[in-house]
Order: sequence, then C-alpha cells, then structure tokens
Amino acid sequence: MLALNRNDESPPAMASDLEEIFKSQCSRVFAAAFRVTGSAQDAEDVLQTVFLRLVRRGEELNLSPNPSSYLHRAAINASLDLLRTRSRSSSIPLDEMGELPSGTASPHRRQEDREVRRNLRQALLGLTPRSAEIFAMRFFEDMSNREIAQSLGMSQTAVGVAIHRARSQVKGELVAHIGGH
Repeated sequence: MLALNRNDESPPAMASDLEEIFKSQCSRVFAAAFRVTGSAQDAEDVLQTVFLRLVRRGEELNLSPNPSSYLHRAAINASLDLLRTRSRSSSIPLDEMGELPSGTASPHRRQEDREVRRNLRQALLGLTPRSAEIFAMRFFEDMSNREIAQSLGMSQTAVGVAIHRARSQVKGELVAHIGGH
C-alpha cells in the first residue's frame, strides 16, 4: 500500500473535500483500474475500494501535494491486488474477466487480443509489487519515465532499470507461456 504524504501543517481532508476529489478524479481512477484489470466491473470495484480507503482514513488523510498522483497510484495498486487475489483464489479465471469490445475488429482478432491481454496480466502477477506498479504505469498508463520517477520519488535511471527488468521478466513469462501451448 502507498504511504500517504503527510504534512501536519495542512488541514485534514473533510467530507466535502473528498466529494470534490471524487468528482474530479473518479474517471481517472476508473480508467487506470480498467487498463490494468481489463474489466469494467473490476474497475468499478477498484474505484470503490480506493475511495472507501480514503473515507476510512478520515481526519488523518492529507493527499498533499498531488491528490491526482496519489489516487492514480492507489488505483494501480488496488487493481494489481485484485488480480493477485483472483489468481490465488481462482474463483474467476483471468481469461473470463470481462472486456470492452474492440470496435470493428473481427471476432478472431478480438479473441487474440483477449488472449494477449490475459497472458500479459498473468505475467504481471509474477513481478514484485513495485515492479508491477512501474510496469503498469509505463505500459498501461503510458507515463514517461520522468513522470513515473516524479510520482514514485525515484530517479529516472532507477525507473529505467526497473522497467527494463520488468519488461524482460514479462517477456520471458510470455514466451514461456506461448511456447507451452
């Protein structure tokens, strides 16, 4: 879970502040969760989880200096947690998660796309939580290394190394999975 950026000199977020934050950020949280989970229903669950966690924090909560960055990271982490939980419980296989239709693509192409996304999500679960977060930010959220570094408080070099390692590991798992068929 993310550490909140606390600043004891700033007033705590109040219910009206949370409502405003929700109104301004809910679509971004949902979109980030959808890109990671591939499921509108799961993205809604993640959205609810992220904001319920904020409500539970109550007066301790201070999202300064950047609520958008915090919520974006919270959405990615909650999405990864959901995928890990689902993978462990095997109640709903990852390949049965809902996905939005991909426009005018042929049924065969849509099936191939679903298979690739399912395999990618499965490979993502093999990464450490931090590596999975960085990978998701880079490849699902299309954030630059600089943006990721700023969001996570890391150097761009460290982000680049983490992305390279995560990409290599995911690629290896995808090749192993595809080769196993």
